[in-house]
Amino acid sequence: MSISIKLSVLDQSPVRKGVNARRAIEETTLLAQETERLGYHRFWVSEHHNTDRLAGSTPEVLIAHLANHTQSIRVGSGGIMLPNHSALKVAESFRLLEVMHPGRIDLGMGRAPGTDRITASVLNPSNNFSEQDFVDQLQDLHHYLHDTSDGGIQSKIKAIPIAETVPSQWLLSSSGQSALFAAHFGMGFSFAHFINPHGGPQAVQYYREHFKPSVDLKNPEDNVAFFVFCSEDEEKVRQQEALMVYRFLQLEKGEGLTSVGYDDIKHITYSDAEQERINVNKPRMIYGTPDVIHQKLSKLAIDYDVNELMAVTITEHFEDRIRSYQLLADLFLGK
Repeated sequence: MSISIKLSVLDQSPVRKGVNARRAIEETTLLAQETERLGYHRFWVSEHHNTDRLAGSTPEVLIAHLANHTQSIRVGSGGIMLPNHSALKVAESFRLLEVMHPGRIDLGMGRAPGTDRITASVLNPSNNFSEQDFVDQLQDLHHYLHDTSDGGIQSKIKAIPIAETVPSQWLLSSSGQSALFAAHFGMGFSFAHFINPHGGPQAVQYYREHFKPSVDLKNPEDNVAFFVFCSEDEEKVRQQEALMVYRFLQLEKGEGLTSVGYDDIKHITYSDAEQERINVNKPRMIYGTPDVIHQKLSKLAIDYDVNELMAVTITEHFEDRIRSYQLLADLFLGK
C-alpha cells in the first residue's frame, strides 16, 4: 500500500565518540542542508542540558545558524522547554527569528526540563514544575507574540522586535497531557513516540476532536516523532539497535550518556531485568532495511492517522546517519 506523507527531522546534535561539540554542530548543519535537498518538510533541534553528549543546549541560537545555512526548509525547536525560560524571553527570541526568516520558523515547546531537576532549578529558580504555571506561560506567550493583553503585565511590556508574522507554535508531548493544551490554545501537536510508544494514536485523536481554531491555526496540525534507522546492511541495523538499547539502559540507570561505539558494548550480556527493559524500549525504535522500514512506518502513519513523520536518528558514524535519511526520502518522497 502506498501512502503519501511528509518527512521531517528532529535532531539532537549528538556528540559521537571521537568528535567534539563543534563537529556535532557541523554535522547538524550538514544534515539540515542534505534533508532540505531531499525534500524534507521541517528540521527541528532539541534542548538538553548537563550532558556533554548532546550539543544542542540553546535551540534559538542553533535555529538562527541553520536558517542562515538553508533556503526553504522550515526550522524550529523540538523543543524549547518552556518552564526553563520566561515567556517574554521566548517570545523575543522567536520574534527575532521570525523577522530574520519570515514564514520559516517553528516554535515547538515542551513541559519537560530536558535535564535533571537540579539543573532545571538552576536554569529557572522560580520553576516549581506546576501545570498551572505552564498554562500561564502559554497565555503570556500568546499575548507577547500578538501584542494583546488581558489587562495584566502584558499591557506594559512589548516583545521586541515587532514582527509582521508569528512563528508556528507547537506543543510536544510524550504522555498525551499536552494534547489538551494544544487543542485548547489552537496550536500544532507533536507526539514523541521515541520517548513513549504507547497511547500516541489516542492522544492525537483527542487533540483533533477537541481542537479549537486560533488566530494562528484554523485546523489541527500534527506529527509523530520516532527513533528511526534505515540501512541496506542488516549488520549495521543490528549494531545500531544494540547501541540504542545500551543508551536507553544507561539513562534509566541514571548513568547519563557516554560516547561509545559498537566495539565497546558488543560483548555485554544483560540480566533478566535488563532484558525486560530492553523489550519495553524496543517499540521506541523503528530500525531495519528499506523494505522493513517502509512497512513499519506506513503502518504507524495509518495507526496515528498522520501525514507527517519526524525522524530522530543517532548513529555511530555520521555517514550512516546521512544515508538513513536518504533512504527514507527514497521510500516516501520519491527522491
